[in-house]
Amino acid sequence: MRTGSFPVLLVLASAALFGAATPASKALLGDLSPFQLAGLLYLGAAIAMLPAVFNRRSRNATWRMNRVNVLRLAGAVVFGGMLGPVFLLFGLRLASAASVSMWLNLELVATALLGLFFFRDHLGTAGWAGVIGVVSASTLLSLGEGTGGLWAGLMVALACLCWGLDNHLTALIDGITPTQSTFWKGSVAGMVNLGIGVWLMPFEAGAVVACLGLLVGALSYGVSIALYIYSAQQLGATRAQMVFASAPFFGVLLSAILLGESLSTMQFAAAGMLALALVMLFRDRHDHIHTHRPIAHRHAHRHDDLHHDHAHAGQAASLNHSHWHEHEETTHAHPHWPDLHHRHRHGEAQRAPNEQNRSQG
Repeated sequence: MRTGSFPVLLVLASAALFGAATPASKALLGDLSPFQLAGLLYLGAAIAMLPAVFNRRSRNATWRMNRVNVLRLAGAVVFGGMLGPVFLLFGLRLASAASVSMWLNLELVATALLGLFFFRDHLGTAGWAGVIGVVSASTLLSLGEGTGGLWAGLMVALACLCWGLDNHLTALIDGITPTQSTFWKGSVAGMVNLGIGVWLMPFEAGAVVACLGLLVGALSYGVSIALYIYSAQQLGATRAQMVFASAPFFGVLLSAILLGESLSTMQFAAAGMLALALVMLFRDRHDHIHTHRPIAHRHAHRHDDLHHDHAHAGQAASLNHSHWHEHEETTHAHPHWPDLHHRHRHGEAQRAPNEQNRSQG
């Protein structure tokens, strides 16, 4: 399926915004507890999504989420919105922003392994070479910076595991738009974490600090997450995460600019290693005969991707848009990635035609 370069550019923009959150959060932790800051960050994300969620098109749209998608959204809220940022901020309180930014590459490893064993994802030789390259770059950076504390590394690793699970769950959600998904994640997780933070200790930060927390959340966890979801639905979670793995390097650079933390020759070498790993990633596609069984769902799509040939007035085929639509059973072969329409294992094309998987509206 032709995906073009646009989803990749969206992931890079998402990575830059998310990478900026680490040094910005490090500065804000001087006045806020991890739970309080996590709550503000995700409430800011929800606020950033308000215009898109409540515009005329979204307000009049019919939500057709079945029980499976409701559970996926609930899991994304818990793991991605509540647990992930709290673990990260506890680690960030114990280590430098540059070190934490480097450790965030572990999210790639978590996403790849979860995708392989639980979410019908696929990686070929070139894909695994890309994974190894990213892990090697992260190891090289860690050797240059030191561990930064065992507990800090453990907290960041737990955050990455939570976000790896969140990546797959959000990539599989249909029935609501990415902005709606981000809004619910930010609203629920933000209120819960902020409530816990105020219950554990008094909220003593001033209005300026609170507003800065909301602003960082709006950009780094609101706009960034929405861009990532759009891209993951087209590229697949593992491949989108490979590009998103550049976020820690944005974090390291901004840590040097904003916090005065040092940059080394080893860090620049690791950046080159990451670039090579991304090249290997995009060499990794597979092609085989596969069957798409009938399904009805709602998600962002185009009409020039071999899977969306339905007709409706006033919509250019090359424009991304979202509405409820149905797919007939189709069997074909083409190079593809594990997006919403390719969560199959090899050999599924031989299954009986009456084995259908129609989502219920």
